[in-house]
Amino acid sequence: MTRLSVNINKIATLRNARGGNNPDVIKVAKDCERFGAQGITVHPRPDERHIRYADVVQLKEIVTTEFNIEGYPDERYINLIKETKPTQATLVPDKPDAITSNAGWNTLKSESFLFEVIADLKKTGARISVFVDPKMEMVEGAKKIGADRIELYTEPYASSYNYNRLEAIKPYIEAAAFANQLGLGVNAGHDLDLSNLRFLKQSLLHLDEVSIGHALVCDALYLGLENTIQLYRRELK
Repeated sequence: MTRLSVNINKIATLRNARGGNNPDVIKVAKDCERFGAQGITVHPRPDERHIRYADVVQLKEIVTTEFNIEGYPDERYINLIKETKPTQATLVPDKPDAITSNAGWNTLKSESFLFEVIADLKKTGARISVFVDPKMEMVEGAKKIGADRIELYTEPYASSYNYNRLEAIKPYIEAAAFANQLGLGVNAGHDLDLSNLRFLKQSLLHLDEVSIGHALVCDALYLGLENTIQLYRRELK
């Protein structure tokens, strides 16, 4: 079974646009789980332009499914993981001012840095996932640094899906199969939506989890949050 983790960053963006607490991020997280989400994902950034660090602490107390915290492993992120002890910590190579993730780690060039970070974070009991491009050497590098899972960066797949989906999916099939051979779990995320999710799921034999936020929230504006989560779950069956 491939689990659906809902990224609620965009809910926090909407709240922050007007101040106050509408929509209520904590309530939305609870509702997402009630509507069928099998995990909640957040990506707190240093400027707190969407999810705030205080939100993460509160969410840890109420999330009953899997709690996944993404981020660049600087001192503040590492301390947050140690404080909240989420189910999963997903390490991304974003610069502090990045709008969104746009590339995976070079697990070879960053080997010593990531090895130390992962060894430290594993003391919290969190599962460690590393955001990578679908390249064999990056997957192998993730294994060497001690990651438990990889998260495949799927924007290139999503961008090419409508033009040549068979070519677009090839590196992901190979990377996921190789990761499985190495004993790594496989997650995927970025620009996945109701049009391209099913084909990804059908093509990857070993896909543990997808993390979806922007597209899911956009769909929910028209379809409603409960219905949207169920539609995404249906695509993963």
